Amino acid sequence: MALLITDADIGGRRRDLWVDGGRIVHPGTPTDVIDARGGAVLPGFTDHHLHLHALAAARRCVHAGRSRDDLATALRHTAPDPTGWIRVVGSDDDLLDATTLDRIRPDVPVRVQHRSGAMWVLNSAALTRIGPLDHPGLDRDPDGTPTGRLHRGDDWLRDRLPRSDPPDVRELGRELAGYGITAVTDATPDLDDAAISSLTAVPQRLTLLGVALGSAPPPGTEAGPYKIVLADSDLPDPDELAARIREAHAAGRPVAVHSVTRESLILLLVALEAADRLPGDRIEHAALVPDELRSALRGLVVVTQPGFIADRGDLFRRGTPPEEHADLYRCGSLRAAGVSVRLSSDAPYGPVDPWLVLRAATTRRTPDGSTLGPAEVLTPREAMDALTGVAGPRTLRPGDPADLVLLHVPLDEALRVPDRALVRTTFIDGRQP
Repeated sequence: MALLITDADIGGRRRDLWVDGGRIVHPGTPTDVIDARGGAVLPGFTDHHLHLHALAAARRCVHAGRSRDDLATALRHTAPDPTGWIRVVGSDDDLLDATTLDRIRPDVPVRVQHRSGAMWVLNSAALTRIGPLDHPGLDRDPDGTPTGRLHRGDDWLRDRLPRSDPPDVRELGRELAGYGITAVTDATPDLDDAAISSLTAVPQRLTLLGVALGSAPPPGTEAGPYKIVLADSDLPDPDELAARIREAHAAGRPVAVHSVTRESLILLLVALEAADRLPGDRIEHAALVPDELRSALRGLVVVTQPGFIADRGDLFRRGTPPEEHADLYRCGSLRAAGVSVRLSSDAPYGPVDPWLVLRAATTRRTPDGSTLGPAEVLTPREAMDALTGVAGPRTLRPGDPADLVLLHVPLDEALRVPDRALVRTTFIDGRQP
């Protein structure tokens, strides 16, 4: 389809745009015409870090709410899924345990995922179903009794659950397109062939961090930096981490290393110093960056999530020492230090809406209305650059991919009050999903 978009705000100027063969082209003869009516046309958003299967599954799960009363109400009114289990997502409760869940819903196996994605809590029925409790991340009381809390045990738990097909991500892909998202990076580590195949159903351009070293991704997708998770409950020694980084680099892959604490960040920097850096090496989250380490991140890409500030910044403030508040999910000070910053959602663990992420990056406002880390704000243009991966004026040129978002209003107006309702339509490879 040869498309002409007329009267569009592009780079601050009103002009027409021709699209054909998935690319922006020189003026030609269109088969279809859309009048932009002065609305902005800009490069589509990229979600640089999310988990597609987990997000699709979360759409079918029980949500924990903000209190144990909310959780109890949800569990008591929920029937088990076809496998006989109840899955709950989005819990903020660090102290939830099997005993508490047994008081609420003892009759069926229940698993509750912490909203960080790093912990599951299982009731006694679930613990009984999953067999030998031999994972090192399974928390126990002093007498050895399992508390039900399982840290960083996703793969171990998945292997013990009733078998089910990967979630269908096609509807999710259409939802993401509705936000203006035209490219996604799935950050789930260690993907198997079935999971990778099912992820290709999204219409977005797809990058996968979890492709095994030496493996080729499916046609039309890209193997991104190799994902390494630094679990704070079981950190490797620097030599071990450096060896993993060298292995990825030798395979031609940068690394994408999960770091959410000061300790894991220091470990990573030491390992990178020993292994040498490769262009494209990334730090996923960089949730806590002490001021004295900012300059050490220069040359790396930081993929962070200011949406967490909007979603649960009040909880961060209460749960983090005051002297570390300025270190949380830095953005502005990293840019000032010459660090390349990309924004993402980490959905389903953070809000998936890129317009909410943009607002969070420019205001740092928490749910209780206060500001967390005011020195870390980005300008609206800086936040847009970090969401699209396109810096500077958005002067779309012939040859550029036709991965585009058409807004109802000019860009300057959209950036004053960013909202998903401003998206009129999205084009991926020149087509509307």
